[in-house]
Amino acid sequence: MTTTPNLRETVSALTESYARFQGMSLKLDMTRGKPCKEQLDLSRGLVEAVTSDDYKAPDGTDTRNYGGLEGLPEARQLFADLFGCKADDVLIGGNASLALMFDTLIRAHVFGVPGGERPWGKEEKVKWLCPAPGYDRHFAITEHLGYELVVVPMTGHGPDMAKVEALVSDPAVKGIWIVPKYANPTGESVSSDVVKRLASMKTGAPDFRIMWDDAYSVHHLGATGDEVDNILDACTAAGNPNRVFLFASTSKISHAGAGISAMAASTTNIAWTKKSLSKQTIGPDKVNQLRHTRYFKNFEGVGAHMLGHAAILKPKFDAVLRVLEEELGGTGLASWTNPNGGYFISLNTLPGHAKNVVKMANEAGVKLTEAGATFPYGKDPEDRNIRLAPSFPTLADIEAATRVVATCVKLSWARTNL
Repeated sequence: MTTTPNLRETVSALTESYARFQGMSLKLDMTRGKPCKEQLDLSRGLVEAVTSDDYKAPDGTDTRNYGGLEGLPEARQLFADLFGCKADDVLIGGNASLALMFDTLIRAHVFGVPGGERPWGKEEKVKWLCPAPGYDRHFAITEHLGYELVVVPMTGHGPDMAKVEALVSDPAVKGIWIVPKYANPTGESVSSDVVKRLASMKTGAPDFRIMWDDAYSVHHLGATGDEVDNILDACTAAGNPNRVFLFASTSKISHAGAGISAMAASTTNIAWTKKSLSKQTIGPDKVNQLRHTRYFKNFEGVGAHMLGHAAILKPKFDAVLRVLEEELGGTGLASWTNPNGGYFISLNTLPGHAKNVVKMANEAGVKLTEAGATFPYGKDPEDRNIRLAPSFPTLADIEAATRVVATCVKLSWARTNL
């Protein structure tokens, strides 16, 4: 779309379209990557997987009782297959991997990590690298701890490694957030080169850590998807076995609020975690672990289950992409990602329009994640990134919501240039 003598008519027509949307009393929510009811229903049999008279795990453990700090062996093996590591290098947590990440950083803050000289909380300053656009809840954890958040641009295949390698020479830089596959919100996956460089780069801090959130490892939109190299193996091969903590959960596989989570790490890091974990809990919810392992049986069972998720999600992603192309394709007013999996599509407006577009969409009944949320401190320096989450609304509502957003993009630009 370019400036023409007919721009005033364009503004008038777009204003009329926008008013029609406002008159429809829409109440559509695209704020977060929530599974829809149909996705949750895929795990309907999960609740019945453990009966009232059979709580025993294969090794004879009564899952209703205390103990089992590391998790049931079969649950550890299930996530070991996901992470590509040994079961002994896995710990099972509660329903949320975010809680495992929070606890890991709290332990580092209070006690320090193996290889470090002191607790991070006693450092004069701690800096943390935040690839952006990225996951707002990651940024919130490190901001909550008082760390200085440093933006690293995304490239389409992971963070800008030249920037990362330059920044980590500073000993105050203690770590980096990474979502390796189908990143939130860009949908990109890290390349083999990025994995190798993250594992082998020289860091000023001897206790530098990668927080590797494998949230979307099996969340392909088709039968197969992106492949990411094994970061644990890469770090070990580079002589930095303790550099990475890996996290995942079944939150977007089974029940979003009642799944199981897991962490994987080196033998040293696992021992360090268990030392504090033994003071924190007598044992996790093993009944839920048993429920999941009985229901899915093995990692292949998880893969088969995820085909059902893909069948529900792909038409929604396709609808968003189709409408964006119909409404904005060739206009030069926006660009967007076309991911092979995950939960998000990242939409970039021209600089200076994202906040206005989100505000206008909300006033037309379409709730979007707050503009800026995908950057540290909620501040997008160019005010252009908008995260679209197609999973929760119905297919029909997704199309309507995307047309509202596209109309807001065009109207925001047109009014600015009138």
